[in-house]
Amino acid sequence: MAEKLSAVRRWSKRLAVEAEPGLTTAQLMLTNHDLKPVEAERRTWGAWNFVGFWIADSFNINTWMISSSMMFNGLSWWQSWLCVWIGYAISGCFICLTGRIGATYHIGFPVASRSSFGIWGSFWPVLNRAAMACIWYGVQAYIGGHCVYLMIRSIWKAWDRDTIPNTFSPTSGTTTADFVSFFIFWLCSLPAIWFPVHKIRHLFTVKAYFVPSAAIAFMIWAIVRAGDIGPIIRQPSSLKGSDLAWEFVKGIMTSIANFATLIVNDPDFSRYARKPKDALWPQLLTIPTGFAITSLIGILVSSCSFSIYGEAVWDPLELLEKFLDEGNSAERFGVFVIAFAFSLAQLGTNIAANSVSAGADLTALLPRWINIRRGGYICAAVGLAMNPWTLLKSNNQFTTYLSAYSVFLSSIAGVIIFDYYVVRRGYLEIKELYDGRKTGPYYYTWGIHWRAYAAYIAGILINVVGFAGAVGRKVPIGATYIYNVNFFAGFLVSGGVYSLLCHFFPVPAVSDKWMEVGDEIEDLRVTYDSDGATGSGHEIYADPMVGKSYKLGADDSKIV
Repeated sequence: MAEKLSAVRRWSKRLAVEAEPGLTTAQLMLTNHDLKPVEAERRTWGAWNFVGFWIADSFNINTWMISSSMMFNGLSWWQSWLCVWIGYAISGCFICLTGRIGATYHIGFPVASRSSFGIWGSFWPVLNRAAMACIWYGVQAYIGGHCVYLMIRSIWKAWDRDTIPNTFSPTSGTTTADFVSFFIFWLCSLPAIWFPVHKIRHLFTVKAYFVPSAAIAFMIWAIVRAGDIGPIIRQPSSLKGSDLAWEFVKGIMTSIANFATLIVNDPDFSRYARKPKDALWPQLLTIPTGFAITSLIGILVSSCSFSIYGEAVWDPLELLEKFLDEGNSAERFGVFVIAFAFSLAQLGTNIAANSVSAGADLTALLPRWINIRRGGYICAAVGLAMNPWTLLKSNNQFTTYLSAYSVFLSSIAGVIIFDYYVVRRGYLEIKELYDGRKTGPYYYTWGIHWRAYAAYIAGILINVVGFAGAVGRKVPIGATYIYNVNFFAGFLVSGGVYSLLCHFFPVPAVSDKWMEVGDEIEDLRVTYDSDGATGSGHEIYADPMVGKSYKLGADDSKIV
């Protein structure tokens, strides 16, 4: 027995990831190299890196098709496009709100959430985000597999799902050819997970040049084949009055819901910004512009497909497959290049929105043994094991699920944003976010902040009845209207309740005035000093012009 325990300890030490020496057992569950504040040497993301990042992220198949459901539900093309503009402009504002936390203090979402949810209470929102990232990784990888299918078929026409013997059930949602293509994409994605986040920006730069060029070439090709831009552009809205207004609102909310996961975890990328403004204007302007342009290209190509085939083909990969079936060798080469561009788009989106995010979140759950790289590979393994094609069998069911999940994420975002901007006024004691002792300002009760969880639950409850209506139950019309604006409802209720609770039940480590002190923190060590303090003590890292500092007592009160 003793030998087995000794072997376990040896393997535990071998598997342990890089961490600062001198950490306590509790701190080993709170920090490692990837969780600590990013030091100056790794702050390599400038303004143009963020521009390239969001241009690269916007050109993906989901964005291409985002207007399809809105137009199917009765909106005209320009109304659905306006929904995309407004929805992603609002999303850009939310992104900048959460991203500023990372850009100022150079910490990721898992650490930033500790100030509001508590040192140990942050595990739940982090787990929520990690689970969503793993699910999306599998879905996006399966879509990327369709791109690989087209690339192989462009070279060998015999690579056909209808002629290759199928070992999967007819009701499974996939075929042998599709699964093999998916597995090839999944396998080829693994090397990209290896690179550190501060270096992976080069992938997004390449994608930002190549993929939009291929998308524009695809649009020109479709227009030339159709002879015009097609009838969808001339199709008016089939809705009027309040029906039109609510469908327009739902279109905006669909755009925001697609961005809910990135809104929460933008600090995972903005923490690498050289300075806060590098993560402000590039994100605020590039997000609505990039996603709106991609959506417009999708609308135009789908409209052209109506002229060519007598029906609108919204999925660009399905349209490429039709081009491939009818094309000569030159056209097959064109399909190969465009399919390769889409596969690169899916790879970049998967790394940005899912792999890195899941890696950062899983790191926070087990920082002693998991870093971002290992977390990314765990995410990829879960994405493979979850059989993502089963989720895509019923598109409506998957969309309903994603809309419901955005409610959970909106409540998390509400608590974190109101905590930073309203309650703490931009002030965080960074070293205390890595302090597992009961005397820490973010320990609250057993490491869990009850005010945050009360607000989080309130933000979910406001949408529960409306969600029941979305899945087919009969509910009051008022609940339906609330659920139509589910992200805003969850965000405002959770944030408002949190602010009120913190007003009547004050929390420690707050400032009476706006005070971001991230640039003044130079000592990034989190080990306890010989006197038991974290780093250089519990005092505030205040602006020298303030002329005072605070210390926190064991009763969590603020002492001047």
